[in-house]
Amino acid sequence: MKTFYGVDSVPSDWPASAVSIGKFDGVHAGHRAVITELKTIAAREQLAAIVVTFDRHPLALLSPTTCPSALVSAEQKLNLIAETGVDATLLLEFNHALSSLPPRQFIERILVNALHARFVLIGRDFRFGAKGAGDVALLRDLGAEFGYAVRMIDDVMPDGARRVSSTWIRELLGAGAVAEAGQLLGHVPTVRGVVVHGAARGRELGFPTANLSADSEGLIPADGVYAGWLTDAGARFPAAISVGNNPTFDGVAQKQVEAYVLDEVDLDLYDHVVDVSFVERIRGMVAYSGIDPLIEQMRDDVDRVRLILNLSSAS
Repeated sequence: MKTFYGVDSVPSDWPASAVSIGKFDGVHAGHRAVITELKTIAAREQLAAIVVTFDRHPLALLSPTTCPSALVSAEQKLNLIAETGVDATLLLEFNHALSSLPPRQFIERILVNALHARFVLIGRDFRFGAKGAGDVALLRDLGAEFGYAVRMIDDVMPDGARRVSSTWIRELLGAGAVAEAGQLLGHVPTVRGVVVHGAARGRELGFPTANLSADSEGLIPADGVYAGWLTDAGARFPAAISVGNNPTFDGVAQKQVEAYVLDEVDLDLYDHVVDVSFVERIRGMVAYSGIDPLIEQMRDDVDRVRLILNLSSAS
């Protein structure tokens, strides 16, 4: 997949395209339904398939105090879109200049002049242009003028009542329901970060952990212990993952993500950028009365990780 950072980086000879535009936070099942139809139309009409999205949620600029937490970073989003097989993604910096573009100029500059759009695919709640003044009706009116057709993709509603949305997924992650969130996402919830040195308590207890830096990317789920995976440079390892502040010990105020990689005693991950993926929640975070009951619980956690990930017991 080609990635264009800003509309000025799109080549002047970019071919006629089928375009989808939106926030694509999480690249969830609803987004994937749009992209699937995008690729179908592009293949049928011999067009390039391109996704247009933003480097941040618009509210991060327009109303920071009400902006929801992003499910994924811009880099994670680009990687997830690339996995869908589109030809290109145009990542726009959502800055004051972009946010102040009137709807007509937004469409003319980006979809018409840069991408030569012939089809534009959007979700039901699509808005565009300064103050969100542009709606689906205006998009269609401008399409009649500029020569593109608009396709609005129906909501994905797995339970028949509520549409898949980033808001719903945030709610699930906030409750620790990572398996359910993964079903709506169409992929396992994942955070990415640099492995840093911690207090080495896990190593002292016989369960050395990879501790992610505080500025990790992706939305961290609720405190608790999870079964999941740690991926380092393409190598994937089963892991018991702790999220929280280690209430058994004093002096750990900051929420941490720590992954104990099963059956790997000589794995050196310090300073590596790794992905930690959450498959299923095992339990909440509990303060134990001492070291021995904590170690017993951690052994049980590891056994449950093996069952959840369908792993054989360690020899």
